[in-house]
Amino acid sequence: MLAETIFSAVSAAGLGIAAVTAYRKKYRAAARIAAYALVPLGLVMTGAVEWAFGTVFSPVAWAGFGVLGAAWLLLATTRGVERRRSGRKAAGGGAEPAAVAPGASAPSREALARPSSGPAARGGDAEDFSDIEAILKKHGI
Repeated sequence: MLAETIFSAVSAAGLGIAAVTAYRKKYRAAARIAAYALVPLGLVMTGAVEWAFGTVFSPVAWAGFGVLGAAWLLLATTRGVERRRSGRKAAGGGAEPAAVAPGASAPSREALARPSSGPAARGGDAEDFSDIEAILKKHGI
């Protein structure tokens, strides 16, 4: 009840300042001041002030914020531990080569596992890239 009265008084004072500003022929500034002055009144009329003050002074609401914070902290901690463990597993030297990223797809792993002996091992693939190689040579790359 007290908050609604204070917010209404602030709005009334703001509208008074807007009226004085309009009297001085500064209409654009007066309209801006009136707009800001009407915001607290609108918050009181919609009930947002009562809800906000009910939340701020409610121990149950603060306990809820504490539970949300604890849940976020627990999720962040477990995710960090999970990332740390997956990094150790990849660095431990498993069956996969170290040049392949831990989350790489199976085809890229197979490509590194197969030894290639140059263009002869690729067969017809060398012809497919001849136009690209010509463009690169043309630009000196």
